[in-house]
Amino acid sequence: MSRHKLFYSPKQKLLLNWWRDPSFKKYDAVLCDGSVRSGKTMAMSQSFLIWSMTRYNGRNFALCGKTVTSLRRNVIDPLIAFARKMNYTVDVKASKNYFDVSRGLCKNRYYLFGGKDESSASLIQGITLAGVLLDEAALMPRSFIEQAIARCSVSGSKLWLNCNPDSSAHWLKREWIDKRHEKNLLYLTFTLDDNPSLSRAIKERYHRLYSGVFYERFVLGHWVSAEGLVYPMFDRKLSVTDTLPEGMTRFAVSCDYGTVNPTSMGLWGESGGVWYRINEYYYDSRREGIRRTDEEHYKALEHLCAGRDIERIIVDPSAASFIECIRRHDRFKVTTAKNDVLAGIGRVSDALLSGGIRFHSSCADTLREFSLYRWDGTGRDVPLKENDHAMDDIRYFVSEYLRAKEDSFFVIALER
Repeated sequence: MSRHKLFYSPKQKLLLNWWRDPSFKKYDAVLCDGSVRSGKTMAMSQSFLIWSMTRYNGRNFALCGKTVTSLRRNVIDPLIAFARKMNYTVDVKASKNYFDVSRGLCKNRYYLFGGKDESSASLIQGITLAGVLLDEAALMPRSFIEQAIARCSVSGSKLWLNCNPDSSAHWLKREWIDKRHEKNLLYLTFTLDDNPSLSRAIKERYHRLYSGVFYERFVLGHWVSAEGLVYPMFDRKLSVTDTLPEGMTRFAVSCDYGTVNPTSMGLWGESGGVWYRINEYYYDSRREGIRRTDEEHYKALEHLCAGRDIERIIVDPSAASFIECIRRHDRFKVTTAKNDVLAGIGRVSDALLSGGIRFHSSCADTLREFSLYRWDGTGRDVPLKENDHAMDDIRYFVSEYLRAKEDSFFVIALER
């Protein structure tokens, strides 16, 4: 164990040993929140494994994530590698979503569960557990977490939760963190400085890549409500250009479709690793006084794309009739957009800050919406459903084309 401890920060060492520290072992649960990449997940999973193998034999435990896939990637694979370095024998039953860990005469079983929606609570019913670890707990439904906790009926069982901060109105903040003394909960907050594996340059990059509510949550580790403009980092001087680079070879279109509400389409071209919104089509039937049909919108799409080889049209998933119209004409490849609003907003924020997207000054409705697009002011992470049509089609584009590059940095769940 000593060779591993050399790489732990004081906060990680506290998390590793809280259950045997005389000052903290009285607690029934531990909840860790704070900055992204602050090292809390690694330290918590390792502590959970050592605790369970030290205190129990022949018991069942659960490790839970938003999905089993994300849990394997973020927690299980590194944990199994750690277990083997610690001379534990690990027998993985991937098809059955569990693994056994043994050393000497001691052997315990660890089940994997995904808590992606309200129906997930039924997956964990009926099992008796000696402990549960909930990774990214703020992303899971309350019913799943409460069902997982209810399964821990073995004497001496403990609960382990970690997450990145969310809204100050989130139930986990109100019912657990704010009531931690009633819950007999040890509460630890991690910062970027609590992860000794992060270089100064990486920490500075995180400070640059986030702004507004995302900076407050994911860099500073604060539970804050979304207020004001959704994209306060949007700066016309940095993101808007009067001239476009020559030699663009890749083109795509993103579309938010409406009948009563506006239809917004953006034409994008790539140059030097930057995607430019070259031109747009924005039709507001209320403003114009006339509704347009699918065919009329399609003709506008053809005009927008004229003379360019378009890789794909990314369309609002609810626009079934317009998607069918595009397919019927058999000219463009159409893709249904990813519509995770909050995760998409995070990706657009990153793209704005990193300079991954820029806008031609002729895109007047886009520039207008950037100055008006706001959170709803209720404390929930919900934008107002107004001045959001170009904002939505931009989000669809970024989630399709910049996601692979961005997801290594942005965490929300956002699945990470």
